[in-house]
Amino acid sequence: MNTKHKGNIAEQAAILEALKRGWGVLHPVGDNMPYDLVFDVSGTLVKVQVKCAWFDESSENYVIDNRRTKTNRRQMIRDDYDEDDFDFALAYLPDCSLFYIFPVDVFISYGSEIHMVEADKRQRKPRSFDYRDAWELILQWAANEETCS
Repeated sequence: MNTKHKGNIAEQAAILEALKRGWGVLHPVGDNMPYDLVFDVSGTLVKVQVKCAWFDESSENYVIDNRRTKTNRRQMIRDDYDEDDFDFALAYLPDCSLFYIFPVDVFISYGSEIHMVEADKRQRKPRSFDYRDAWELILQWAANEETCS
């Protein structure tokens, strides 16, 4: 499978999860927005960037690149996201059917990669573990946005 195909699977998994939670889902036309989906959470629109993690054999971690990638026929360009590009990044681990839910400020605070550890090989949980299956962060954010509006 190529990366585009894996990304499509991750997006569909995110759509299914949102629908199971009773949220509406909007899908932008085209591929030029800095976000992949919009969730309608009780009337609050939440912009979401979806990433598909890969398993890195050497570190035994799941990894995502937290930069945007633009390609043309000659080159691949990576660029950092801005805080206003989206509200949450969802990192999908296909082998585990699991998401990590990162608020945008947390997502862009990492270097170029985010490592997610699913094995109990460490005494201390990595920073990313706080965002494992943390869908309630989206609910809290949407509720806060609603009260601020």
